[in-house]
Amino acid sequence: MVGQIQKLYIGKVRQHGNAGAKELMEQTWTTAMYKQETDTPVWLGKEGLEGDAVADTRHHGGAEKALFAYAVTHYPVFSEHYQQEIHVGSNGENIAVTGMDEDTVCIGDIYKIGDAIVKVAQPRRPCWKTSRRQGIVDFSVMLEETGKAGWHYRVLKEGYIQQGDMLELQERPYPNWTIQRMNDTLRGATDIASLKELQEAPFTPESWHGTLAKRIAGEPVDDTARLYGPNI
Repeated sequence: MVGQIQKLYIGKVRQHGNAGAKELMEQTWTTAMYKQETDTPVWLGKEGLEGDAVADTRHHGGAEKALFAYAVTHYPVFSEHYQQEIHVGSNGENIAVTGMDEDTVCIGDIYKIGDAIVKVAQPRRPCWKTSRRQGIVDFSVMLEETGKAGWHYRVLKEGYIQQGDMLELQERPYPNWTIQRMNDTLRGATDIASLKELQEAPFTPESWHGTLAKRIAGEPVDDTARLYGPNI
C-alpha cells in the first residue's frame, strides 16, 4: 500500500483565546495545534519533527507519538456534517495524508517516508483541545465515536521528509488489526473475545489496559475529562 503526504505541518506552543471571555470555549488555552504548512524538507527525529512542539508533554509527543498522521478524506465529510468548513490540518496533524486512513492502516505497519522509516505505534486518542480548536464542543466525542482520529508513528530511522513524499509499506505484521478495529474494540463496540485479544496483544498501548479491563468486566468508562475538559 502506498499513501502520500499532501501537507506537512510544524508548530510552536502558543496561547489562544480571551482571558476575560465568559464562554468556556473562548477562554485562554495553550496549544501547538495551530501548525503551519511547510513545503521544505524537515528532519524527522526520534522525538518528532524539527521545529515542532507539543504543549501537553504528559499526554502528547515523545517517541511513541513522534509523528501524527491524519487522512484528508475525513475533512469534507466533517465539513458537511457540521455545516462549516473544517480545514485540512486543523486536527493538529503533522502530516495530512492521501491514499490511507484508519480502515487501511494497521498497527505495527512499517513505512518508508522520504529518508525516514516509521512504524505505526498507536491510534490517536482525541482530547478536549481538538474541540476547542474547531469551536465545536462535541467534536472530540465525534472523533472518538467514529474512530476517525488519526494515528501516531514511532521513528525507526531518522531522516528528512517533505510534502509529496510517498508512504511505502515495508512490513505489515498485524494485518487483522487496523486502526479502525482497535478504536472500535476499545470503545466496546465488539465482542469480549476481541477485547481480551487486544488486551493481551503485544502492540496494545499501556495506557489502554485500564479501559480494556473495565470493558471486559462490564464496568462503565468515563472519558468526560479527556474529551470535554474545561470546555463544559
